[in-house]
Amino acid sequence: MKKKNIVVIGGGTGTYTVLSGLKKHPVHLSAVVAMADNGGSTKVLREEFGVLPPGSVRPALLALSAQGPTSDFFDLRLEKGQSFRGQSIGNLGITALFEKYGNFEKAIEAAGKVLNIKGQVIPSTLVNCNLVAKLENGKIVKGEAAIDEPKHDGNLSVEEVWLEPKGKCKVNPRALKAIKEADLLVIGPGDLFTSILPNFLTAGFVGAVQRSKAKKVYVCNLMTKFGETNKYTVLNFVDKLEEYLGKGILDYVLVNTKKPGIARIRKYEKEYAEFVKYDKKDFAEKPYQVITKSLLRKKGFVRHDSAKLARALVVLL
Repeated sequence: MKKKNIVVIGGGTGTYTVLSGLKKHPVHLSAVVAMADNGGSTKVLREEFGVLPPGSVRPALLALSAQGPTSDFFDLRLEKGQSFRGQSIGNLGITALFEKYGNFEKAIEAAGKVLNIKGQVIPSTLVNCNLVAKLENGKIVKGEAAIDEPKHDGNLSVEEVWLEPKGKCKVNPRALKAIKEADLLVIGPGDLFTSILPNFLTAGFVGAVQRSKAKKVYVCNLMTKFGETNKYTVLNFVDKLEEYLGKGILDYVLVNTKKPGIARIRKYEKEYAEFVKYDKKDFAEKPYQVITKSLLRKKGFVRHDSAKLARALVVLL
């Protein structure tokens, strides 16, 4: 029997979580990840080597890897020195492979073989793009890092985001192929404006998702993000996603109902983050089905339990 194709759209720790769980099921996995990261160690590599952000693909590669010494090594960071302090071995390795092949996708493929990954990791675009946001007061903020960790007033809501140079950030053809062949498209979880929406901003991406015959599910975040989704409820998350995706496209919205204890929440108060609230009445007349489940991991960071999340998604197939 042919394996079902699941395409996970996003980036960062959210994509890592969902892929870590799904790889244990008999499905074929593709991770389509955003290429907007321009902060920290990734910024240095982008500027010095002209490489697309390796830090965007590394978490997905590690999630799909046959976990072991090699993947642990890939995640190590250099703690001393000047030029490469803070760089992960994985980011440096991907950059070195890019230098060898002169092609970012070949570099990812080679890194995937080293890590023995189950599935494939696909950049949503192969064009060197930058994320730009317009805030509610009209201020323009340039760069994913400046949006993700605001130096401006983070209480201001993000009104709109786009990629520059405008009109030139075309979708990767391999992403289009994966979406076309998908049986299930999983959007999120992850930072809405900096990890998820940059995928949808690439020219041709939204049309591909809209035309896809796959079932489409959005996995809502557990916590809000200061500077991006302050005070957002589940409805706010979905409504903002639909501004870019279009209405009537989603089939399901997956919502966690298990609230973390006060001690775990308190750690996030310093970051002005709050547990995302869900009100059933908000969705009475929506065209998609809301699925509510206990998906919270038992301890540690307030994140989805990868195994529970994977089971909830595989059922939709």
